[in-house]
Amino acid sequence: MIVTAILPIYFKYVAGNAGVSDSVSTAFWSYASSAGTLIVSLSAPILGTIADFRGYKKKLFNLFALCGIIMTFGLALIPENSWVALLAVYILSHVGFQGANIFYDGFLVDVTENDRMDDVSSTGYGLGYIGSALLFVVVMILQVTNGFGLMSTDLVTKVCFVLTGLWWLLFSWPFFKNVHQRFALEKVAHPIRHSFTRLKNTLLEIKQYKRIVYFLIAYFFYIDGVDTIFTMATAFGVDMGIDSNMLIIILLVINFIAFPFTILYGKLASKFGAKPLILVAIGVYTFICIYALFMDTVLDFWVLGILVGTSQGGIQALSRSYFAQMVPKEKANEFFGFYNIFGKFSAILGPLLFGVITHLTGRSQLGITSLIILFILGGILFARMKEEPTVG
Repeated sequence: MIVTAILPIYFKYVAGNAGVSDSVSTAFWSYASSAGTLIVSLSAPILGTIADFRGYKKKLFNLFALCGIIMTFGLALIPENSWVALLAVYILSHVGFQGANIFYDGFLVDVTENDRMDDVSSTGYGLGYIGSALLFVVVMILQVTNGFGLMSTDLVTKVCFVLTGLWWLLFSWPFFKNVHQRFALEKVAHPIRHSFTRLKNTLLEIKQYKRIVYFLIAYFFYIDGVDTIFTMATAFGVDMGIDSNMLIIILLVINFIAFPFTILYGKLASKFGAKPLILVAIGVYTFICIYALFMDTVLDFWVLGILVGTSQGGIQALSRSYFAQMVPKEKANEFFGFYNIFGKFSAILGPLLFGVITHLTGRSQLGITSLIILFILGGILFARMKEEPTVG
Protein backbone atom coordinates (compact mmCIF):
# COMPACT_ATOMS: atom_id res chain seq x y z
CA MET A 1 0.00 0.00 0.00
CA ILE A 2 2.87 2.42 0.80
CA VAL A 3 4.59 1.68 -2.51
CA THR A 4 1.40 2.12 -4.54
CA ALA A 5 -0.06 5.16 -2.76
CA ILE A 6 2.63 7.15 -0.89
CA LEU A 7 6.07 6.62 -2.41
CA PRO A 8 5.16 7.42 -6.06
CA ILE A 9 3.59 10.73 -5.00
CA TYR A 10 6.59 11.59 -2.81
CA PHE A 11 9.01 10.73 -5.62
CA LYS A 12 7.10 13.01 -8.00
CA TYR A 13 7.29 15.77 -5.37
CA VAL A 14 11.07 15.35 -4.87
CA ALA A 15 11.79 15.08 -8.60
CA GLY A 16 9.58 18.09 -9.32
CA ASN A 17 11.46 20.21 -6.78
CA ALA A 18 14.68 19.19 -8.53
CA GLY A 19 13.36 20.52 -11.83
CA VAL A 20 12.42 17.18 -13.41
CA SER A 21 9.30 17.30 -15.58
CA ASP A 22 6.26 15.14 -14.77
CA SER A 23 6.66 12.96 -17.84
CA VAL A 24 10.35 12.28 -17.18
CA SER A 25 9.83 11.50 -13.48
CA THR A 26 6.94 9.16 -14.29
CA ALA A 27 9.10 7.37 -16.86
CA PHE A 28 11.98 6.95 -14.40
CA TRP A 29 9.61 5.67 -11.71
CA SER A 30 8.37 3.06 -14.16
CA TYR A 31 11.95 2.11 -15.11
CA ALA A 32 12.91 1.70 -11.45
CA SER A 33 9.92 -0.51 -10.66
CA SER A 34 10.64 -2.67 -13.70
CA ALA A 35 14.35 -2.88 -12.87
CA GLY A 36 13.73 -4.15 -9.35
CA THR A 37 11.25 -6.75 -10.55
CA LEU A 38 13.53 -7.84 -13.41
CA ILE A 39 16.56 -8.28 -11.13
CA VAL A 40 14.64 -10.55 -8.76
CA SER A 41 12.76 -12.47 -11.45
CA LEU A 42 15.85 -13.35 -13.48
CA SER A 43 17.81 -14.40 -10.39
CA ALA A 44 14.91 -16.23 -8.69
CA PRO A 45 15.56 -19.76 -10.07
CA ILE A 46 19.25 -19.79 -9.16
CA LEU A 47 18.63 -18.17 -5.76
CA GLY A 48 15.93 -20.75 -5.10
CA THR A 49 18.25 -23.57 -6.15
CA ILE A 50 20.97 -22.35 -3.76
CA ALA A 51 18.38 -22.07 -0.97
CA ASP A 52 17.55 -25.77 -1.28
CA PHE A 53 20.89 -26.64 0.34
CA ARG A 54 20.69 -27.03 4.09
CA GLY A 55 21.20 -23.80 5.99
CA TYR A 56 20.98 -21.43 3.03
CA LYS A 57 17.24 -20.73 2.83
CA LYS A 58 17.03 -18.90 6.15
CA LYS A 59 20.25 -16.99 5.51
CA LEU A 60 19.04 -15.80 2.11
CA PHE A 61 15.63 -14.83 3.50
CA ASN A 62 17.28 -12.86 6.30
CA LEU A 63 19.65 -11.18 3.85
CA PHE A 64 16.93 -9.97 1.48
CA ALA A 65 14.46 -9.06 4.22
CA LEU A 66 17.02 -7.03 6.16
CA CYS A 67 18.15 -5.37 2.93
CA GLY A 68 14.54 -4.34 2.27
CA ILE A 69 14.00 -3.14 5.84
CA ILE A 70 17.24 -1.13 5.97
CA MET A 71 16.55 0.44 2.58
CA THR A 72 13.03 1.37 3.72
CA PHE A 73 14.59 3.21 6.65
CA GLY A 74 17.04 4.65 4.13
CA LEU A 75 14.22 6.30 2.19
CA ALA A 76 13.81 8.66 5.14
CA LEU A 77 17.46 9.73 5.00
CA ILE A 78 17.57 10.90 1.38
CA PRO A 79 18.44 14.63 1.19
CA GLU A 80 15.91 17.02 -0.27
CA ASN A 81 15.71 17.03 -4.10
CA SER A 82 18.01 13.96 -4.39
CA TRP A 83 15.61 12.13 -6.67
CA VAL A 84 18.24 9.82 -8.19
CA ALA A 85 19.33 8.62 -4.74
CA LEU A 86 15.69 8.15 -3.75
CA LEU A 87 15.14 6.04 -6.85
CA ALA A 88 18.25 3.92 -6.17
CA VAL A 89 17.23 3.22 -2.56
CA TYR A 90 13.70 2.37 -3.72
CA ILE A 91 15.08 -0.20 -6.20
CA LEU A 92 17.14 -1.84 -3.43
CA SER A 93 14.15 -1.93 -1.06
CA HIS A 94 12.03 -3.42 -3.85
CA VAL A 95 14.66 -6.09 -4.55
CA GLY A 96 14.82 -6.88 -0.83
CA PHE A 97 11.06 -7.30 -0.54
CA GLN A 98 10.59 -9.33 -3.72
CA GLY A 99 13.68 -11.44 -3.04
CA ALA A 100 12.60 -12.27 0.51
CA ASN A 101 9.23 -13.41 -0.81
CA ILE A 102 10.87 -16.14 -2.92
CA PHE A 103 12.15 -17.83 0.22
CA TYR A 104 9.10 -16.90 2.29
CA ASP A 105 6.87 -18.80 -0.15
CA GLY A 106 9.32 -21.71 -0.18
CA PHE A 107 9.13 -22.00 3.62
CA LEU A 108 5.49 -23.07 3.32
CA VAL A 109 6.59 -26.70 2.93
CA ASP A 110 8.69 -26.39 6.12
CA VAL A 111 6.10 -24.92 8.47
CA THR A 112 3.13 -27.24 7.90
CA GLU A 113 1.94 -30.52 6.42
CA ASN A 114 0.04 -30.97 3.17
CA ASP A 115 -3.36 -31.34 4.82
CA ARG A 116 -3.04 -27.89 6.47
CA MET A 117 -1.17 -26.10 3.69
CA ASP A 118 -4.21 -24.39 2.15
CA ASP A 119 -5.35 -23.13 5.54
CA VAL A 120 -1.90 -21.87 6.58
CA SER A 121 -1.23 -20.16 3.24
CA SER A 122 -4.63 -18.44 3.30
CA THR A 123 -4.25 -17.30 6.91
CA GLY A 124 -0.85 -15.82 6.05
CA TYR A 125 -2.25 -13.89 3.10
CA GLY A 126 -5.28 -12.76 5.11
CA LEU A 127 -3.16 -11.41 7.96
CA GLY A 128 -0.95 -9.70 5.39
CA TYR A 129 -3.96 -7.85 3.98
CA ILE A 130 -5.22 -6.68 7.36
CA GLY A 131 -1.70 -5.77 8.52
CA SER A 132 -0.97 -3.60 5.50
CA ALA A 133 -4.38 -1.94 5.79
CA LEU A 134 -3.89 -1.07 9.47
CA LEU A 135 -0.48 0.46 8.80
CA PHE A 136 -1.89 2.39 5.86
CA VAL A 137 -4.64 3.86 8.05
CA VAL A 138 -1.99 5.15 10.47
CA VAL A 139 0.06 6.55 7.58
CA MET A 140 -2.95 8.27 6.02
CA ILE A 141 -3.92 9.88 9.33
CA LEU A 142 -0.40 11.32 9.58
CA GLN A 143 -0.51 12.46 5.95
CA VAL A 144 -3.92 14.13 6.16
CA THR A 145 -3.18 15.90 9.46
CA ASN A 146 0.46 16.75 8.63
CA GLY A 147 1.52 14.83 11.71
CA PHE A 148 -1.25 16.44 13.79
CA GLY A 149 -0.01 19.84 12.67
CA LEU A 150 3.52 19.28 13.95
CA MET A 151 5.37 18.35 10.74
CA SER A 152 6.00 19.53 7.20
CA THR A 153 4.77 17.42 4.27
CA ASP A 154 8.33 16.23 3.59
CA LEU A 155 8.97 15.27 7.22
CA VAL A 156 5.67 13.44 7.71
CA THR A 157 6.36 11.32 4.62
CA LYS A 158 9.79 10.39 5.96
CA VAL A 159 8.20 9.46 9.30
CA CYS A 160 5.85 7.18 7.35
CA PHE A 161 8.86 5.44 5.78
CA VAL A 162 10.37 4.87 9.23
CA LEU A 163 7.06 3.48 10.53
CA THR A 164 6.90 1.13 7.53
CA GLY A 165 10.42 -0.13 8.22
CA LEU A 166 9.62 -0.66 11.91
CA TRP A 167 6.37 -2.46 11.02
CA TRP A 168 8.23 -4.76 8.61
CA LEU A 169 10.95 -5.49 11.18
CA LEU A 170 8.48 -6.06 14.03
CA PHE A 171 6.35 -8.58 12.17
CA SER A 172 9.36 -10.30 10.59
CA TRP A 173 10.97 -10.89 13.97
CA PRO A 174 8.94 -14.02 14.86
CA PHE A 175 9.98 -15.45 11.49
CA PHE A 176 13.65 -14.61 12.12
CA LYS A 177 13.48 -16.31 15.52
CA ASN A 178 11.23 -19.34 15.06
CA VAL A 179 11.04 -20.55 11.44
CA HIS A 180 13.60 -23.11 10.27
CA GLN A 181 14.27 -25.18 7.17
CA ARG A 182 13.09 -28.80 7.51
CA PHE A 183 13.51 -30.12 3.99
CA ALA A 184 16.87 -29.61 2.32
CA LEU A 185 19.62 -31.09 0.22
CA GLU A 186 22.88 -31.75 2.01
CA LYS A 187 25.61 -29.14 1.65
CA VAL A 188 28.21 -29.48 -1.10
CA ALA A 189 31.66 -27.96 -1.50
CA HIS A 190 30.68 -25.42 -4.17
CA PRO A 191 26.96 -24.69 -3.73
CA ILE A 192 26.70 -21.87 -6.29
CA ARG A 193 28.41 -23.82 -9.07
CA HIS A 194 26.45 -26.93 -8.13
CA SER A 195 23.21 -24.92 -8.18
CA PHE A 196 23.76 -23.88 -11.79
CA THR A 197 24.30 -27.54 -12.68
CA ARG A 198 21.12 -28.57 -10.86
CA LEU A 199 19.15 -25.83 -12.57
CA LYS A 200 20.40 -26.95 -15.98
CA ASN A 201 19.51 -30.58 -15.18
CA THR A 202 16.00 -29.58 -14.09
CA LEU A 203 15.44 -27.78 -17.39
CA LEU A 204 16.79 -30.77 -19.33
CA GLU A 205 14.53 -33.13 -17.36
CA ILE A 206 11.44 -30.93 -17.68
CA LYS A 207 9.37 -33.87 -18.98
CA GLN A 208 9.45 -35.31 -15.45
CA TYR A 209 7.60 -32.24 -14.23
CA LYS A 210 4.86 -31.91 -16.87
CA ARG A 211 2.11 -31.25 -14.34
CA ILE A 212 4.10 -28.49 -12.66
CA VAL A 213 4.83 -26.82 -16.01
CA TYR A 214 1.18 -27.14 -17.02
CA PHE A 215 0.08 -25.45 -13.79
CA LEU A 216 2.61 -22.63 -14.22
CA ILE A 217 1.27 -21.89 -17.70
CA ALA A 218 -2.32 -21.78 -16.39
CA TYR A 219 -1.17 -19.67 -13.44
CA PHE A 220 0.63 -17.27 -15.79
CA PHE A 221 -2.66 -16.42 -17.51
CA TYR A 222 -5.12 -16.16 -14.64
CA ILE A 223 -2.81 -14.43 -12.15
CA ASP A 224 -1.98 -11.89 -14.86
CA GLY A 225 -5.67 -11.00 -14.96
CA VAL A 226 -5.83 -10.75 -11.17
CA ASP A 227 -2.79 -8.48 -10.93
CA THR A 228 -3.86 -6.29 -13.86
CA ILE A 229 -7.30 -5.60 -12.40
CA PHE A 230 -5.72 -4.56 -9.10
CA THR A 231 -2.89 -2.46 -10.56
CA MET A 232 -5.11 -0.73 -13.13
CA ALA A 233 -8.02 -0.16 -10.73
CA THR A 234 -6.87 3.33 -9.77
CA ALA A 235 -6.48 4.46 -13.39
CA PHE A 236 -9.85 2.88 -14.18
CA GLY A 237 -11.46 4.75 -11.29
CA VAL A 238 -9.93 8.06 -12.37
CA ASP A 239 -11.32 7.52 -15.88
CA MET A 240 -14.76 7.10 -14.29
CA GLY A 241 -14.34 10.44 -12.55
CA ILE A 242 -13.97 9.05 -9.03
CA ASP A 243 -12.25 11.34 -6.51
CA SER A 244 -8.73 10.26 -5.44
CA ASN A 245 -9.71 10.20 -1.74
CA MET A 246 -12.63 7.91 -2.55
CA LEU A 247 -10.28 5.62 -4.50
CA ILE A 248 -7.98 5.32 -1.48
CA ILE A 249 -10.96 4.47 0.74
CA ILE A 250 -12.11 1.79 -1.71
CA LEU A 251 -8.60 0.28 -1.87
CA LEU A 252 -8.53 0.15 1.94
CA VAL A 253 -11.95 -1.50 2.05
CA ILE A 254 -10.75 -4.12 -0.45
CA ASN A 255 -7.96 -5.05 1.99
CA PHE A 256 -10.33 -5.28 4.96
CA ILE A 257 -12.75 -7.45 2.95
CA ALA A 258 -9.90 -9.61 1.68
CA PHE A 259 -8.88 -10.55 5.24
CA PRO A 260 -11.89 -12.73 6.22
CA PHE A 261 -12.58 -13.97 2.70
CA THR A 262 -9.00 -15.17 2.20
CA ILE A 263 -9.20 -17.15 5.43
CA LEU A 264 -12.61 -18.49 4.35
CA TYR A 265 -11.11 -19.72 1.08
CA GLY A 266 -8.48 -21.60 3.09
CA LYS A 267 -11.07 -23.23 5.36
CA LEU A 268 -13.21 -24.29 2.40
CA ALA A 269 -10.15 -25.59 0.53
CA SER A 270 -9.27 -27.77 3.53
CA LYS A 271 -12.69 -29.39 3.15
CA PHE A 272 -13.24 -29.43 -0.63
CA GLY A 273 -9.71 -29.08 -2.01
CA ALA A 274 -7.85 -26.10 -3.44
CA LYS A 275 -8.63 -26.76 -7.09
CA PRO A 276 -12.42 -26.16 -6.98
CA LEU A 277 -11.90 -23.02 -4.88
CA ILE A 278 -9.34 -21.63 -7.35
CA LEU A 279 -11.86 -22.28 -10.13
CA VAL A 280 -14.53 -20.45 -8.11
CA ALA A 281 -12.18 -17.46 -7.79
CA ILE A 282 -11.47 -17.53 -11.53
CA GLY A 283 -15.25 -17.56 -12.05
CA VAL A 284 -15.65 -14.48 -9.82
CA TYR A 285 -13.00 -12.64 -11.81
CA THR A 286 -14.66 -13.65 -15.08
CA PHE A 287 -17.89 -12.10 -13.77
CA ILE A 288 -15.94 -8.96 -12.77
CA CYS A 289 -14.72 -8.59 -16.36
CA ILE A 290 -18.29 -8.86 -17.67
CA TYR A 291 -19.65 -6.52 -14.98
CA ALA A 292 -17.03 -3.88 -15.87
CA LEU A 293 -18.65 -3.47 -19.27
CA PHE A 294 -21.77 -1.98 -17.63
CA MET A 295 -20.07 0.15 -14.96
CA ASP A 296 -21.00 3.81 -14.93
CA THR A 297 -21.23 5.08 -11.33
CA VAL A 298 -19.27 5.23 -8.08
CA LEU A 299 -21.58 2.54 -6.70
CA ASP A 300 -20.59 0.27 -9.59
CA PHE A 301 -16.93 0.76 -8.70
CA TRP A 302 -17.70 -0.09 -5.06
CA VAL A 303 -19.34 -3.34 -6.22
CA LEU A 304 -16.30 -4.17 -8.34
CA GLY A 305 -13.98 -3.45 -5.40
CA ILE A 306 -15.99 -5.66 -3.06
CA LEU A 307 -15.99 -8.51 -5.59
CA VAL A 308 -12.21 -8.20 -5.95
CA GLY A 309 -11.86 -8.25 -2.16
CA THR A 310 -13.79 -11.52 -1.90
CA SER A 311 -11.44 -13.47 -4.16
CA GLN A 312 -8.08 -11.73 -4.63
CA GLY A 313 -6.43 -13.15 -1.52
CA GLY A 314 -8.04 -16.55 -1.96
CA ILE A 315 -6.74 -17.13 -5.47
CA GLN A 316 -3.24 -15.94 -4.49
CA ALA A 317 -3.04 -18.03 -1.32
CA LEU A 318 -4.48 -21.23 -2.77
CA SER A 319 -2.34 -21.00 -5.90
CA ARG A 320 0.71 -20.90 -3.64
CA SER A 321 -0.37 -23.83 -1.47
CA TYR A 322 -1.54 -25.87 -4.48
CA PHE A 323 1.88 -25.41 -6.08
CA ALA A 324 3.71 -26.18 -2.82
CA GLN A 325 1.93 -29.54 -2.59
CA MET A 326 2.97 -30.43 -6.15
CA VAL A 327 6.71 -29.83 -5.94
CA PRO A 328 9.39 -32.09 -4.38
CA LYS A 329 9.89 -30.65 -0.91
CA GLU A 330 13.68 -30.82 -0.98
CA LYS A 331 13.61 -28.79 -4.24
CA ALA A 332 10.78 -26.45 -3.24
CA ASN A 333 12.84 -23.26 -3.44
CA GLU A 334 14.12 -24.03 -6.93
CA PHE A 335 10.55 -24.50 -8.14
CA PHE A 336 9.29 -21.45 -6.28
CA GLY A 337 11.95 -19.54 -8.20
CA PHE A 338 10.14 -20.53 -11.40
CA TYR A 339 6.80 -19.73 -9.73
CA ASN A 340 8.15 -16.25 -9.06
CA ILE A 341 9.21 -15.77 -12.69
CA PHE A 342 5.81 -16.81 -14.06
CA GLY A 343 4.05 -14.56 -11.56
CA LYS A 344 6.22 -11.51 -12.25
CA PHE A 345 6.48 -11.84 -16.04
CA SER A 346 2.73 -12.30 -16.26
CA ALA A 347 2.51 -8.60 -15.36
CA ILE A 348 3.42 -7.76 -18.97
CA LEU A 349 0.57 -9.25 -21.00
CA GLY A 350 -2.42 -8.02 -18.95
CA PRO A 351 -1.49 -4.33 -18.74
CA LEU A 352 -0.57 -4.41 -22.44
CA LEU A 353 -3.94 -5.92 -23.35
CA PHE A 354 -5.75 -3.43 -21.11
CA GLY A 355 -3.82 -0.51 -22.58
CA VAL A 356 -4.27 -1.47 -26.23
CA ILE A 357 -8.03 -2.08 -25.94
CA THR A 358 -8.55 1.09 -23.91
CA HIS A 359 -6.54 3.11 -26.43
CA LEU A 360 -8.36 1.68 -29.46
CA THR A 361 -11.86 2.02 -28.00
CA GLY A 362 -11.46 5.03 -25.72
CA ARG A 363 -13.23 3.09 -22.93
CA SER A 364 -11.33 1.65 -19.98
CA GLN A 365 -14.40 -0.49 -19.21
CA LEU A 366 -13.64 -2.45 -22.38
CA GLY A 367 -10.01 -2.68 -21.27
CA ILE A 368 -11.11 -4.49 -18.10
CA THR A 369 -13.57 -6.67 -20.03
CA SER A 370 -10.82 -7.76 -22.44
CA LEU A 371 -9.01 -9.42 -19.52
CA ILE A 372 -11.67 -12.13 -19.58
CA ILE A 373 -9.47 -13.82 -22.21
CA LEU A 374 -6.78 -14.40 -19.57
CA PHE A 375 -9.22 -15.91 -17.08
CA ILE A 376 -10.82 -18.17 -19.69
CA LEU A 377 -7.44 -19.44 -20.92
CA GLY A 378 -6.07 -19.91 -17.40
CA GLY A 379 -9.32 -21.46 -16.15
CA ILE A 380 -9.56 -23.98 -18.99
CA LEU A 381 -5.93 -25.04 -18.64
CA PHE A 382 -6.24 -25.34 -14.87
CA ALA A 383 -9.55 -27.24 -15.02
CA ARG A 384 -8.00 -29.80 -17.38
CA MET A 385 -5.20 -30.65 -14.94
CA LYS A 386 -5.24 -34.16 -13.51
CA GLU A 387 -5.19 -34.50 -9.76
CA GLU A 388 -2.25 -36.88 -9.50
CA PRO A 389 0.01 -36.34 -6.50
CA THR A 390 3.56 -35.35 -7.42
CA VAL A 391 4.86 -34.46 -3.99
CA GLY A 392 8.43 -35.54 -3.38
